[in-house]
Amino acid sequence: MRVHIDLKKSDDRSYDIFIDSIAKIDGLSKAVVVTNPKVGGLHLGYLLPKIEAKELYIVTLPDGEDYKNEESLNYLLDRLFDHQIDRKSTLIAFGGGVIGDMTGFAAAIYQRGIDFIQIPTTLLAQVDASVGGKTGINNRFGKNLIGAFHQPKAVYIDPYFLSTLPLREFAAGVAEIIKMAVVFDREFFAWLEKNELKNEEHIKEAIKRSVELKAKIVSLDEKESGVRASLNYGHTFAHVIENETQYKKYLHGEAVAIGIVMANRLAVRLGLMSEDEEARIRNLLLAYGLPICYRVKDPEQFYEHFFLDKKSQNSKIKFVLPKRIGDFVISDEVAKDDVIAVLKEFTKC
Repeated sequence: MRVHIDLKKSDDRSYDIFIDSIAKIDGLSKAVVVTNPKVGGLHLGYLLPKIEAKELYIVTLPDGEDYKNEESLNYLLDRLFDHQIDRKSTLIAFGGGVIGDMTGFAAAIYQRGIDFIQIPTTLLAQVDASVGGKTGINNRFGKNLIGAFHQPKAVYIDPYFLSTLPLREFAAGVAEIIKMAVVFDREFFAWLEKNELKNEEHIKEAIKRSVELKAKIVSLDEKESGVRASLNYGHTFAHVIENETQYKKYLHGEAVAIGIVMANRLAVRLGLMSEDEEARIRNLLLAYGLPICYRVKDPEQFYEHFFLDKKSQNSKIKFVLPKRIGDFVISDEVAKDDVIAVLKEFTKC
């Protein structure tokens, strides 16, 4: 099973996404597998025999969003210099979205750019973070505010890794699948309502359809100057939630689930979405045990935090709002009073 991303513009940065058991990754000179202790302990024995390289090194970074920072990045870069990695070398991101983002960013800036491969091990990373070339780290001002667009040479999505994924992390990935369906594909959303994703064949199909949707959008808009911004549905609210809770209370997909509910409430208030369709989305999130409410302590302060997000431009907040399941609008003209009114609904969570 293969999905192709076409990025033939001034130079060809196209690549393939392979959805199946990994066979062989060969033709590498020097390669560095970047992972964390949990994934390495569980799955390096499965992966390493499949990599053929003249020299192969392993760098282990701490696990978790708390460590997606400059200190971890510098540690990784130092190890690359220690191993005399050159511009013909390849980094292999082996983990979830945190590992993928940091490895990709290191590849983007090391000696002005080297190749990297994504091997995502969480459902969220498989359907979202590993595809599209967004890389970066967090800082005290917010999420992914320091980064670069740097496309991988290939993405290997092996459902085998989901066998050891905790249920909570599985559900966090489902949130991103639901996001894709709500924004782009009404038929896919209806399919999700009828098919339990803990079924092995169903999850493979859901991954494939999600990746195909994202690949199409990335091919049209690689650097998020237009339609790709639609992938931020739920994220405008989610990034504030993650920042306010210092990335410790919620997994990214859990924050996105709450952000989706907040965006939907705003869409209903503005007369874009019906309450019936809002309820369908909420019920599907609840079916996977995802959180749908976050207590907003101070609506005015929450609103001001929107401006720390990289999606805000010219002192305007850009919202992705569903008009119906399978359709959306992107607007930076939403009145502050409407946003505050929605945030006040969440002060009672």
